[in-house]
Amino acid sequence: MNTFLEVSFWFIIFLVFYTYIGYGILVWVLVKIKNLFKNREPKHIENAYEPKVTLVIPAYNEMSCIEEKLRNTYAIDYPQDKLEVLFVTEGSTDGTTEWLERRSGEYPNMRLLSGNVRRGKIEAMNIAVKTVTTPVVIFSDANTHLNKLVIRNIVRHFIDQNVGAVAGEKRVMMDASEAAAGAGEGLYWKYESFLKKLDTELHTVVGAAGELFAVRTELFGEVEKDTLLDDFIISLRIAADGFRVVYEPDAFASERPSFSIADEMKRKVRIAAGGFQAMARLMPLLNIFKYGWLSFQYVSHRAMRWAVTPFCLPLLVVINSLLINQNTFLDNRIYQLLLAGQFLFYALSVLGYYLESRKIRVKLLFVPFYFSFMNYCAIKGYFRYRNGIGSGIWEKVNRAA
Repeated sequence: MNTFLEVSFWFIIFLVFYTYIGYGILVWVLVKIKNLFKNREPKHIENAYEPKVTLVIPAYNEMSCIEEKLRNTYAIDYPQDKLEVLFVTEGSTDGTTEWLERRSGEYPNMRLLSGNVRRGKIEAMNIAVKTVTTPVVIFSDANTHLNKLVIRNIVRHFIDQNVGAVAGEKRVMMDASEAAAGAGEGLYWKYESFLKKLDTELHTVVGAAGELFAVRTELFGEVEKDTLLDDFIISLRIAADGFRVVYEPDAFASERPSFSIADEMKRKVRIAAGGFQAMARLMPLLNIFKYGWLSFQYVSHRAMRWAVTPFCLPLLVVINSLLINQNTFLDNRIYQLLLAGQFLFYALSVLGYYLESRKIRVKLLFVPFYFSFMNYCAIKGYFRYRNGIGSGIWEKVNRAA
């Protein structure tokens, strides 16, 4: 029994380490090996490629940011006769639709889809794409700010017929005094960006950020109405069809972090619930014999982070507690130190939460706080999924001003 507990303990440590650090190291090594056998001639990307594009912006009750979004959109460096802008405002009750209608005559190639019933972002996207006639469609949230060359940096990848989608980068705009919720979110996305660069070089990105991603219009498949992670489902289904999803860090959408830890928790729990929903719908991707590198990346980068590691962490504490008074292969003091280390880590997380609630910024606490917070939300998300998701309509969270 002791041997079983001891082996289980170290196996769980391996799973946690692999999920958050080991996979990044492994894929970095694999990319280096791949590059040794790769044609050393630099790949030329045609920046003059200018296909017609439709920028779809779901905008439910976005009066607080819609004017800035409109200005930002028409400041993008792309030929106006090749860019159509489509706002989908169905169900808005704060004047967003009326405001856009009044401004529509001032902007070329701007369209508006509206209605009295709020069906949610997924249905807005499904309805919008049916009206799109351009070969490329780009999705962007209304509360994000896009960089000037965003479209040029995205569409150049579609010269390659093997590319079915392009994932932009999400950037979190933080003030120097940002609370731990926002600062942790920013650190998380920086690490995600690093992994996405490696994923692209190895084979494909496994999931796009909904704030900014593009697809070949012909490859867009209508998404189930109750889907929570539309960006993830859409991009993974395109990858499953044999196309690559490319990450483009020079096409980015910037947004403010969540206003508070309560808002961030609401968002994270819903994302985690959507992750379990997505895994149930993407079960075939577990077949590595059929999908190869895609299965490896999907399981390592996504499935383990949602479905394995969050449940390993509390189990690790329980098994470690059982081992400290047992006859073990390793010196018993090692397990005592490891248990003390876990308690210290979670104590720092609690302290981080306490200080965050008072908007006190302590960089040392960002990692333990956000790591624990993220995995706690994943567990809550699992139970939310098991209890039934219901509608796919997002409940908006407040963003920092």
